[in-house]
Amino acid sequence: MKEQDNKQLVSSRGEPLSRDDDTGRGKERRQENSEFVSVIVKRTDETFRHPDDILEKAIGEGMEQLSRPLFSLLLSAVAAGMILCFTVLAVAVVATLLAEGEYPFSRVMLAAAYPLGFVLCILSRTQLFTEHTATAVYPVLDKRAHVRQLLRLWGVVILGNMIGGVLSSSLLIAAEPVVHAGAGYLALARHLLDYPVEVLFVSAVLAGWLMALGAWIVLSTYSTLSQIVSIYIVTFLIGLGGFHHSIAGSIELFAAYFASDQLAFWALPPVILTVLAGNLVGGSVFVAMLNYGHIRHSQRIERRARARS
Repeated sequence: MKEQDNKQLVSSRGEPLSRDDDTGRGKERRQENSEFVSVIVKRTDETFRHPDDILEKAIGEGMEQLSRPLFSLLLSAVAAGMILCFTVLAVAVVATLLAEGEYPFSRVMLAAAYPLGFVLCILSRTQLFTEHTATAVYPVLDKRAHVRQLLRLWGVVILGNMIGGVLSSSLLIAAEPVVHAGAGYLALARHLLDYPVEVLFVSAVLAGWLMALGAWIVLSTYSTLSQIVSIYIVTFLIGLGGFHHSIAGSIELFAAYFASDQLAFWALPPVILTVLAGNLVGGSVFVAMLNYGHIRHSQRIERRARARS
């Protein structure tokens, strides 16, 4: 071996040749090898993520929300409540215009206006109850967070959304001489106040279900356009069905209360609490548990199958 190591390469003329390690190219190759970093290339051209990836993304986003400072959560929730007033504004304006005459497909027209504020709110990544807070359930189900953290998040977000709703509804009434939607606010409030508690609750469960489903679909898509379409479809269905969303409904009630003396303040809290409870069951509990349960169950079955093979 030592003799082989001491041997030197020569050219056809008998001139000694330097080893590759001694050449400039050899030094460059050693430098390239030392700086080499392996990269795993993952395809991102799929339309939707795999359910396993969606769940992990939902858990990650939920953990991020649960770990946010209280004041940051509160400000984000206030912003969401204020942004959502544009849904109430759009629907109230359309309702006021439709009240002036009989129009075919009037319900569809109202439903088409309903998603506008939700699109702005969700894409702005502010904390809206039933949408972003639904993802916070997944870390708790996965035992990465405690129920106390979840309850804290819900409480702060609901409080912030309500504060934002009061502020934004007062702004809508201040702009009433320009908007001319007072009749629409009253019509929207009646849609909440004229139903018994059990009907409100079931309607809110369905609305919460759709909102949590929308949050799941948003996590499953890659492009912003797909997310906008997903949000629009889900909230359009809520508007078309006349289902009740707790935060949008609260803003409708606040605006009607400020716009007219026909509503008593004591009538508002029972309605708001009923719709909040329904949204909570339909979205944060019902859908989250189903999504989490079926994915984790499939993963357990796959692990058992691999263990047998």
